[in-house]
Amino acid sequence: MHVTRRKRGAPPATAPRLLQAVVTAVLRRRGVLLAVPLLYLSAIVFLAGKWGLDGASPAVVVGITAAFRRRPAPAPGSVYKSSQVFEKLWPMMEADSNHTNALMTAWHQNSGQKWQSCISKRVTNTGLPPSNGYLIIEANGGLNQQRLSICDAVAVAGLLNATLVIPMFHLNSVWRDASKFGDIFDEDYFIESLKNNVRVVKALPEDLLEKFDHNLSSITNMRTRAFSTKSYYLRKVLPTLLELGAVRIAPFSNRLAQTVVPRMQRLRCLANFEALRFSDPIRLLAQKMVDRMVMKGHALSGGKYVSVHLRFEEDMVAFSCCKYDGGRKEEAEMEKVREKGWRGKFHRNGRVISPEANRRDGKCPLTPLEVGMMLRGMGFDNRTLLYVASGKIYNAKQYMAPLRQLFPLLETKETLASADELAPFKGHSSRLAALDYTMCLHSEVFVTTQGGNFPHFLMGHRRYLYGGHAKTIKPDKRKLVLFLDNPNIRWDRFKRQMQDMLRHSDAKGYGLRKPNDSLYNYPMPDCMCQQPNG
Repeated sequence: MHVTRRKRGAPPATAPRLLQAVVTAVLRRRGVLLAVPLLYLSAIVFLAGKWGLDGASPAVVVGITAAFRRRPAPAPGSVYKSSQVFEKLWPMMEADSNHTNALMTAWHQNSGQKWQSCISKRVTNTGLPPSNGYLIIEANGGLNQQRLSICDAVAVAGLLNATLVIPMFHLNSVWRDASKFGDIFDEDYFIESLKNNVRVVKALPEDLLEKFDHNLSSITNMRTRAFSTKSYYLRKVLPTLLELGAVRIAPFSNRLAQTVVPRMQRLRCLANFEALRFSDPIRLLAQKMVDRMVMKGHALSGGKYVSVHLRFEEDMVAFSCCKYDGGRKEEAEMEKVREKGWRGKFHRNGRVISPEANRRDGKCPLTPLEVGMMLRGMGFDNRTLLYVASGKIYNAKQYMAPLRQLFPLLETKETLASADELAPFKGHSSRLAALDYTMCLHSEVFVTTQGGNFPHFLMGHRRYLYGGHAKTIKPDKRKLVLFLDNPNIRWDRFKRQMQDMLRHSDAKGYGLRKPNDSLYNYPMPDCMCQQPNG
């Protein structure tokens, strides 16, 4: 077999390198795209004929092939382009004066759908029979998960005719707030509000404590399953309660079915909307903050303001596995946060993480910029008073700047309250969240951006206060990322899409609870009665 050998001293693979250089030069020039396929075939034929397929360098062949292979364009909505869209739209936003302030026109409540609270009429006060024993529960999670546990415990205590001991709060590794019930909620008011329906005490009596050696963990923990029914509690828990005089359920999160008998639902209503109010230190400071916000907006909007629950804290961004404007540095930072907080959870075998798919599916937290552009598109102008409820925003200097540019009248806990006023709340995430909760509860418009227990409870509470309408903007993020995908989108088209989204939120403001829905999000018809027309 004849083999052609390279002469000693000759540069290796000169012809292939020359051909690759020619290919690259051709690709850089416009107007020769039609020649590319022909050139590709010629290159392969040239290599096969000149050196033979055996003699050609595989790396060269692969390199030339790759030069002609284009990576598929990402599906619309897959990539964060909001900064480019903002850069294009900002001059048009500034120049636009053809709209009314949406703060005054956002909601169109139907007079035929007026609802109001009627718990007091539905809850019977016929006196309580002797107690069957004491129910002790442990609430875990953040502020509103604790709220869920407390209200469900009231309903279960009513079912079992048990005396409820003021719930204990589990020290959560994420929230790291050692606050007790009385630090967040008004204990005496809670006990008094429920006294005709459920007995509540601050602690077990001394004789019962002695029975269990003053050790609550010695009391039988029933460990009920999630979303347990009325019959489950009567069959599994009541006999032990009657036998021992006390039972413990820990943890007690989502341990009661969404749909239970009417009396239990009414107790849930009574606990959540009437009996649970914040402790004096929280309530007094929160009311001052609301009053200050109203005064700031008095001349511009009659004291009305918009509140936004912004979920763009470091752990939230990391957990979402979404990509934003920070490039490789940001990706590395988020990887460190994930590893520290979740220890390999995101690298388990078989787990596939796709930031692009997460964004298309609406799972990525909205950036402050995206919230700002959405609101401006809906018609909230730069004179709108905006309250931002959040934890510590990730890379706040970079990400909050455009939101402040869009809404100069932006306020937070730190701007409405002095450092001295906030000092007792520092290091207590649930107490700080209670301030945000109150500010959002009393706003004319509430904007939820990511879901979770905070907006879940808040929307229900707003429905309870505002005649059945949540007055909440809940954007369809799957659609929103498509509108933010085109840097060349026209301002009038963008506005039209955002205003359609606002109208959709307005239409969804009312809602009757369905069997699998939460009463805390949809209080009608369990906690409210429809009012006759006129």
